[in-house]
Amino acid sequence: MPDTDLVIPSAGHTLAATLTLPDGPGPHPAALLIPGSGPVDRNSDHRRLRLGITRDLAGAFVGAGVASLRYDKRGAGASSGDWRAAGLSDNRDDAAAALQAVLRQPGVDAGRVVVVGHSEGAQLAAAVAADEADVAGVVLLSGSATTGRELLLWQAEQIAPTLPAPVRAVMRLLRVDLVAKVAANHRRIEQTTADVVRMGGRRFNAKWHREFLAHDPRHDLARIHVPVLAVTGSKDLQVKPEDLEVIAATVPGPVEVHLVPDLTHVLRRQPGPPSLAAYKRETRRPVDEQVLDLVTSWVSSVPPRSSSAGEPGFLPRDEASS
Repeated sequence: MPDTDLVIPSAGHTLAATLTLPDGPGPHPAALLIPGSGPVDRNSDHRRLRLGITRDLAGAFVGAGVASLRYDKRGAGASSGDWRAAGLSDNRDDAAAALQAVLRQPGVDAGRVVVVGHSEGAQLAAAVAADEADVAGVVLLSGSATTGRELLLWQAEQIAPTLPAPVRAVMRLLRVDLVAKVAANHRRIEQTTADVVRMGGRRFNAKWHREFLAHDPRHDLARIHVPVLAVTGSKDLQVKPEDLEVIAATVPGPVEVHLVPDLTHVLRRQPGPPSLAAYKRETRRPVDEQVLDLVTSWVSSVPPRSSSAGEPGFLPRDEASS
């Protein structure tokens, strides 16, 4: 892939990014790739789990003649800052800064730029598309249409039965109710005011959690008038598969939704009962080919949207200040 490294200024920080352009002079349609939650890099990789979702998407896009820009989240990879101090709103601002950067790239058709987000990135993609005029379409991969508070409680309900039998036995013995414990933690978090606090002996991203608990993605979804593609797996334990119906009913613009059988939150197929414990094994394989084909063909078909370019929103790496 013909890659170019960029540095994108955002709210006093710098985001390290990779622009991937197809062969040929262009201008090419393009996708801004927004990764999921936590300290993940431009490839969607965490130091403990290499998801590779945005990396695989970039490879599929360039093969389909679509440019892409992906970036290290604030405080991850080569980007500056502390990811624990960044709230959901800060991550949204970083995504918007990345959008402005890709819109102004030579070789990119600024009228055909879509935002593609996975997990938290899907919520950020919806927020950016609702607020920014220069978006031609939106792809929501494993995206939620549920408040953060409700979603985290739902996750606890789904995950509890999938825990190893000895863990479940100990929880029963100690009379630990996982959902009640999560709800109690939410109350503790909401009483904090600092961006980062200590909980359970470790530094905790309290600002992000406070904002996530209060966030309702439906407010953004209701303001999206460009085409939307939403894809979720039937075995997703972190997002409600039925939220696809909510997305379809909430977005006023054209919507296409797909519930993919046996697909998990990390966009791979999983036989048998769904389990988070299988993620590490799943991520040894690429992102599901059907998902890649579905997304690339949809993005390639998105009609152009009028757009105007202004001053460049990026600096070449060797000209950026640290």
